[in-house]
Amino acid sequence: MAFARLLVRRRPLAAGALGVLVLVALAAVASPWLPLPPPNRIDMAARLLPPSPGHPFGTDNFGRDVLSRVIASGRVSLAVGLAVMGLSTVVGTGAGLAAGYYGRVDGVLMRVLDGVMAFPALLLAIALVAALGASARNEVIAIALVYFPRTARIVRASTLQLKGRSFVEAAVALGERDARILGDHILRNALPPLIVQSTFVFAEAILADAALSFLGLGVRPPTPTWGNMLDDAHIYVATAPWFVIFPGVAIVLTVLCLNLVGDAVRDLTDPHAAGRFGRGRRRLRGTAAGRPEEA
Repeated sequence: MAFARLLVRRRPLAAGALGVLVLVALAAVASPWLPLPPPNRIDMAARLLPPSPGHPFGTDNFGRDVLSRVIASGRVSLAVGLAVMGLSTVVGTGAGLAAGYYGRVDGVLMRVLDGVMAFPALLLAIALVAALGASARNEVIAIALVYFPRTARIVRASTLQLKGRSFVEAAVALGERDARILGDHILRNALPPLIVQSTFVFAEAILADAALSFLGLGVRPPTPTWGNMLDDAHIYVATAPWFVIFPGVAIVLTVLCLNLVGDAVRDLTDPHAAGRFGRGRRRLRGTAAGRPEEA
């Protein structure tokens, strides 16, 4: 609650984005119980109807309600993004801690991760899904393997910075086990940048899921996702634009809100950024009152 109040006071736009994310998540979770037509119910007599009171987002090429499918797709796409975020965070955190704390591991592990990051993310994800097979589980594994090196590098940088601090050196001198030092002293202090990176991975995973589903490498129909909805809709751009617009807006809105929240968390948890903002506010107040600016 304290963080929410701070977010509203200092970052009202990010607070609004967080509210939108909560609404999207609640709608996705509650989609089976909402008073909407089943997302896979076919009605060929109602195919490609424009938005109307009965179908607020119109219908698709099989007469299925687009609103119902957009909400149901959020259930799948958000689940894939959350799973990718969790898996990449766990693997990347372990790799980053090991590379930053143990010098023997650092050189080899970082070169391997550099090799993974040298490939374009989407192309590597496509290759991995093609090798593993198209399914939700394989999609999560492929996207997580693509994005976990970025998390590992951030955790490694924090570990390298923290392991030279006096409290870590004191823990080593007292003979504490490496696992305790890494968990209690290093990881706990590396959480702010890790949380921020996790929000960005979540957003990138949703985009990657949409791209893979659009190419037919993600979750298979008839299970709706935002990506395979766009795949079904792209040939109807001229005749039924609502079929494309609404799933596209859902992707853009979700990713934009995640990025806004991630930026706000980064600014609020960075003491150097907070200091800059504070000095900027003091200079503005001093100038408005006719007093000289601070040096």
